[in-house]
Amino acid sequence: MERDISEIPGTVPTHIGFIMDGNGRWATAKGLPRTAGHLAGLKAARRVIAESARLGIRYVTLYAFSTENWKRSEEEVSYLMTMIATKLHGELSFYREHGIKILVRGDVSALPEKAVRTIETTIRETASNQTLTCVLAINYGGQDEIARAVNRWQEKTKGEPRSITPADIAANLDTPQVPPPDIIVRSAGEQRLSNFMLWDSAYAEFAFYDTLWPDWGSLQVQTVCADFAKRTRKFGGVIA
Repeated sequence: MERDISEIPGTVPTHIGFIMDGNGRWATAKGLPRTAGHLAGLKAARRVIAESARLGIRYVTLYAFSTENWKRSEEEVSYLMTMIATKLHGELSFYREHGIKILVRGDVSALPEKAVRTIETTIRETASNQTLTCVLAINYGGQDEIARAVNRWQEKTKGEPRSITPADIAANLDTPQVPPPDIIVRSAGEQRLSNFMLWDSAYAEFAFYDTLWPDWGSLQVQTVCADFAKRTRKFGGVIA
């Protein structure tokens, strides 16, 4: 049963980062292959994105494939790469309906060529959508992103003799136009970042939920917003 949005106190977060965990456990519990869990997880992502747009959230970042996920079985990795290559652009009508702009952060150069072409096409064809920006973290790791940001800065400055600053790193992240997340949430009961948005999470709130990712939908997004509204954010200062 969908909650009334009026029940959510305060202002919804501008940006939510989602660590989508539990696809494999969801499938195993139902006697299905892990690939079935990933397909169900994709459907959950659609529900989460749609509800986020409805609530007025401006940005969501979905941890879709980490730099460490290459360690998984060849079958599972191949299935995930095929999903990116075939499903991402196939959701174009959904993006248009809800005004979703797609961006990607991560080292996509390591992905199969068909997946890279699909990503580039989808970014280009959703560029004018303005309701919500959905950032897909693909072949993404927070440590890797920071290292690549430093390398970008060094390339731009051509060895200019000055110290690098936090502002320099922030300006050279994969999606510097996207504000840091207000809250990072993880499904399936795990309570760790797993190398997700390490730089941006400096002052993010954190929330962990037991519900497996394929079971997420509007209610879970509303719960995140209600929980966020109860937090007091001081950013290192003092609230009188």
